[in-house]
Amino acid sequence: MSHTSEATTTHWVLTLTCPDQPGIVAAVAGLLAEHGGNITESQQFGDPQSGLFVMRVQVTSSASAAELGAALDALSPRFDLQWSLDVVGRPVRTLVMVSTAAHCLNDLAFRQRSENLPVDLVAVVSNHEVLAPLAQFYDIPFHHVPVSAATKADAEARLLALVEELDVELVVLARYMQILSDDLCRALEGRVINIHHSFLPSFKGARPYAQAYERGVKLIGATAHYVTGDLDEGPIIEQDVERVDHAQSVEDLVALGQDVERRALARAVRWHAEHRVLLDGHRTIVFR
Repeated sequence: MSHTSEATTTHWVLTLTCPDQPGIVAAVAGLLAEHGGNITESQQFGDPQSGLFVMRVQVTSSASAAELGAALDALSPRFDLQWSLDVVGRPVRTLVMVSTAAHCLNDLAFRQRSENLPVDLVAVVSNHEVLAPLAQFYDIPFHHVPVSAATKADAEARLLALVEELDVELVVLARYMQILSDDLCRALEGRVINIHHSFLPSFKGARPYAQAYERGVKLIGATAHYVTGDLDEGPIIEQDVERVDHAQSVEDLVALGQDVERRALARAVRWHAEHRVLLDGHRTIVFR
């Protein structure tokens, strides 16, 4: 390959969903080959229950986004395709919402800076000012947006304005201890990831570690999921657990739980940013 062709080659990631039927993989592979594509990674799954087919392909090609998009649009009616195309590794513009707990925000910011987490943290929004110094340390703009029953609608309007102004693609609730309204959940559908400090569906709502302690659990965990209008019941992306025993206090569980939370959230954010998470009704398919 010449130096010129190398310089104009782009590494694309294509995701698609459609009703499961014969010929999809062959048609997509053929389309990419017609555009000089070299497939570097390919995963697909047909759900026998829902009848949905999902596929994720990474491919190098000198074709432009417009050229590939036009070809995919032409193919779409044949299979009823819904597709998305992006550049592999492009940082996803991300807004993080927090309250007073620092561990998840600190972990995401550190991973972005040191471990190539493919996000661009463009803002931190908080209903408290406690974490302003942490955001400043990582050079992330901090926005204090207080929330009360009387100001909730205004606060959410400000959040939506920031999302539009900053061209935000992903919102991460990194231990943001406020419930989003149904209207906001619908406005940001599929673009909000929450970390719940419990192994859903158990111990929802407030003080889950205290609830877990009172039940004498042997495993504690955390759940990263997409946010919907149903509290803590959105499609699950990732879960993680830690074994505990009777000798550990509520405080011990909280400390262990924070480590589990940051791990689960970081994986969910990475997989979302890498276009590895596809929705299948109320479930997710994650191509790891």
